[in-house]
Amino acid sequence: MASIPFPKKKVPRRVALAELEILERTYPHAVTALTYQNEFQLLIAVILSAQTTDARVNMTTPALFAKYPTPEKLAAARQSDVETIVKSTGFFRMKSKNIIACARDLVERFGGKVPRDREELESLAGVGRKTASVVMAGAFAEAALAVDTHVFRVAHRLGITVGKTPRQVEDDLTALLPPDKWGDATHWLIMHGRAICKAPTPQCPRCPVNKLCPTPAIIAKLVTLKAKQEKASR
Repeated sequence: MASIPFPKKKVPRRVALAELEILERTYPHAVTALTYQNEFQLLIAVILSAQTTDARVNMTTPALFAKYPTPEKLAAARQSDVETIVKSTGFFRMKSKNIIACARDLVERFGGKVPRDREELESLAGVGRKTASVVMAGAFAEAALAVDTHVFRVAHRLGITVGKTPRQVEDDLTALLPPDKWGDATHWLIMHGRAICKAPTPQCPRCPVNKLCPTPAIIAKLVTLKAKQEKASR
């Protein structure tokens, strides 16, 4: 099957709200899959999670935090030593450089504490808007919605957004939900993306949002087109 295009227009607001309500009921206990014990560990784990799975990060961080349990310890680490520990997460040289620099920022600028303010978080080495949002919501229960690849894909397939950038997707989602549900919505969409609305092929027959979602109709058209092309080529 050809690559499944995203819907070209948004579903009505009432449909988008109904889709999100179904996801909320389907994943009522959705939380981050990253394992952490404090805000410092969450921050470092999220930086390491770029371009890899949470499961892989969870296999890596116990050894990392056993050796470097505090920002002060990590800030003083040799990059080569950190690289050895985090190598399996991919892009390990850049990630090692970033987490050491981030730890130094925490020590030198914030007294070894992870800030809860978005602007301050985003000023840390290796931290962008998505990482800041995950930390704000997960560590401090602040209103923040993080757009990763799952959130971006699922929100598009549901017709909730046609945004070209993560920020546009975030704005469309937060416009639909009260702030106290932004963090949870991140996890509803991520879990749905992992369980059912997978890349490259969603499992639409199993999807609880199937009847509202515009993507099954798009897939049906692709299947019909492929059948016609195969028939014409015989």
